[in-house]
Amino acid sequence: MILHDLVMKRESKTFTDSMYAILTAAGLFTGPKYMLSALSGMAFIFTVHERLRPHSVTAYGQWGTVHKRAADSLGVFTVTDAGRTRHPTFQSYQQDAVQWIKSSLDQGIGAIYWIPEFGVIYGYDDDDRIFYVQDGSSGESGIVLYDNFGLNFTPFWYAQIFGGKVKIPAEDMVLEAIRMALDDWEAPYSVLPDRSIASGRMAYSYLIQALEQGDYDAYGAVYILDTYRGSRREIMLFLREARLFFPELEEALMMYEQLADLSTGLESWISCGSENRAINRSDIPSLVEMLTEAKELEEHAMRTFRSISGRYPDLNRSTVPRWGLSSAR
Repeated sequence: MILHDLVMKRESKTFTDSMYAILTAAGLFTGPKYMLSALSGMAFIFTVHERLRPHSVTAYGQWGTVHKRAADSLGVFTVTDAGRTRHPTFQSYQQDAVQWIKSSLDQGIGAIYWIPEFGVIYGYDDDDRIFYVQDGSSGESGIVLYDNFGLNFTPFWYAQIFGGKVKIPAEDMVLEAIRMALDDWEAPYSVLPDRSIASGRMAYSYLIQALEQGDYDAYGAVYILDTYRGSRREIMLFLREARLFFPELEEALMMYEQLADLSTGLESWISCGSENRAINRSDIPSLVEMLTEAKELEEHAMRTFRSISGRYPDLNRSTVPRWGLSSAR
């Protein structure tokens, strides 16, 4: 069983690429990837490890919570499961996940899977007991044995499927997107109590400090900057359409257009060596200057978001459930 129309392509954060491939193939989302990235809140997420390690890009908190928020914001039903492979119950969850992913594929909807990074499961073969997997980096596919599902070089596993969809008015989706942007901008740390990874406004400080100190992961630094530049371009393109619903977003758009102009110099500050791309050490002062200015531009944009958000009720964040602030038992 193979979903031939499900093709993942690496262009954004890997979760965004995976979700876009699955939802568009299933007819659950129409439109460009930058709209899905922004409306799901994923474009606004910016996380940086204190030594610029590459896992910064996916270390943005509890995946189940963040990724469910992403699907909810699009009006799409979703189910996630995850855990640590060392737990004694892992095998039971593993085999259960194999069955519900196969059921989703039979209904024409693929699954997101932590390879790592995130990729898609787009088919299976019961005779060989394998899933077909794409990571989006090339046109080639990989396979995962049912018995090896969830096993990888990290200590955890993750899978997510999608279902039906409800229609949310476009202006409500835009308003929620800028509120998610504010949530992420104001949260200094994404994986508390660990403070080695900063998010939002604080992520700029971690990035600048690591570059100035010179003690950082060379590959991770480039990967963070590549992802940063791509996501800021997605936000800019999103705002060009979102201003049709809220004309006041024109001011925020101007900030992100300036930011996009600033970031065009990034490639000239990155050298292509015999093995990997790396930041030219002599260009770090210019890069730090650019990032400092970019931070101020985003701060200005967030003030615009905050002003717009404050003029409309926010039931998602102001309504206390009938069981109080704690989850129902």
